[in-house]
Amino acid sequence: MSTFHLPVVIDTWDHYLAQISRFDLLSREEEVELATRYRRRGDLEAAHRLICANLRFVVKIANEYRAYGMKGLDLVQEGNIGLMMAVKKFDPERGIRLITYAVWWIRAYIQSFIIRSWSLVKIGTTQAQKRLFFKLSQAREAIRRLTGGEDDLEEVARRLHVRDEEVTEMTLRMGARDASLDLELNEGDDYSLMASLADDRHNQEDQLLQREEQTLLAARVQQALGRLNERERRIVRDRILSDHPLTLQELAEVYGISRERIRQLEKNALEKLKGMLANGVDKFRRIP
Repeated sequence: MSTFHLPVVIDTWDHYLAQISRFDLLSREEEVELATRYRRRGDLEAAHRLICANLRFVVKIANEYRAYGMKGLDLVQEGNIGLMMAVKKFDPERGIRLITYAVWWIRAYIQSFIIRSWSLVKIGTTQAQKRLFFKLSQAREAIRRLTGGEDDLEEVARRLHVRDEEVTEMTLRMGARDASLDLELNEGDDYSLMASLADDRHNQEDQLLQREEQTLLAARVQQALGRLNERERRIVRDRILSDHPLTLQELAEVYGISRERIRQLEKNALEKLKGMLANGVDKFRRIP
């Protein structure tokens, strides 16, 4: 259905409503004729007219889900995808109107979008959980009206044909919705959640001091290496400092000595380095 393009630019709610209001509704006969053309001949113009004539119904259905805190235009866009899928699969010979068939598709896409957007943690993976997600608030509101504002957990579970534990778990999930760090704490205010977080990074002075210490340490290591003889220096570099260290056996073959002798030389060289670094840079300024 990716070949269908709606002739609207969605920028504001009122502008979108004004655009879709220009499309006339179809009579049953016109709808059957257009759906037949698309189904039998793949007539995309016919499919386009079917979609545009029913866009206002998508808006009506999307409005039913505004209480979930999603942007209305986002809900409408998802519902429009559901409408296009319905047009693609609609059979005019079944004797029902397109919108009657499309309602399920529109709701399915809107509900799927809400669940995906609600939290990084999946809150509804089975059909039963998804149904509970969308029916929970409705059932609670009905019970509050009957009881004068009291929330009866057992009655909610009974009405929805689920266990008390399932109602409790879904309530916790719905109450733990993710919040964007860019969310403004007060509308129109630049102060966001991000601005309220503690900054654990080092200040500039600490970062400068750390870089200076690292530079000094690197210089001390290079000076200490300079105090070793050539063979010791090469063994340390090839065994410790190289991005691709050589094995004892490889170095033994280079120098024509045993692996054990290479190990001893490496140990002695590291002990020398450790001693020189512990004594400080002043002890080895002169490099022979």
